[in-house]
Amino acid sequence: MTLPFTLEQFLGVFAAYNRSIWPIQVLLNALGILAILLCFRSIVPSRSVSAILAVLWIWTGTVYHLLFFSSINPAAFLFGGLFIVQGALFFTIGVVKQRILFDFQRTLRGFIGVVLLLYGLLVYPILGYVLGHVYPYSPTFGAPCSTTIFTFGLLLWTTNRERWYLLVLPGLWSVVGFIAALKLGIQEDIGLLVAGIAGTILLSTRRDSPTARLD
Repeated sequence: MTLPFTLEQFLGVFAAYNRSIWPIQVLLNALGILAILLCFRSIVPSRSVSAILAVLWIWTGTVYHLLFFSSINPAAFLFGGLFIVQGALFFTIGVVKQRILFDFQRTLRGFIGVVLLLYGLLVYPILGYVLGHVYPYSPTFGAPCSTTIFTFGLLLWTTNRERWYLLVLPGLWSVVGFIAALKLGIQEDIGLLVAGIAGTILLSTRRDSPTARLD
């Protein structure tokens, strides 16, 4: 796969994106932390967690892909549309129909979710800094890859079996995003592929919790 842009152009998009949206990055991180905290409460706040995921995916699709990444990659229009569709799915299935139930449980799946959530929120930007991707020339939370890793982490905290179509785009992006990042030398995105493989396998082979309710 040949990329239609260079590493310098790619990082330049992040610089323009980060400078333009500041201080919304702080709000996006706060939403991520809030989503985690809500998973330690009863089933009722699950709608709020789904709403936060919807906001993150629609934000990424609209602002990052359509407004910024499209300046160097025409495929960003397709990516942006798909991310918006994913956000709409989280809103419809999780908020309107209330069929995504979040509740952290002390299981292997739950602890892998912890690892992915911490990676998406904390380790990803720290590792990027160590590797030389210094702000504002760095992917921040709310950009596609960290959002996808974070999403898999939250989905591993659900108590009911996910609809397969909720996993399609995150799974595909974990591969597409990783391949592109590998060609550009964005090594922190190795976690993206790991999240996609582990998350998809664990979520597609799970069974509903005995206490899970769909309606």
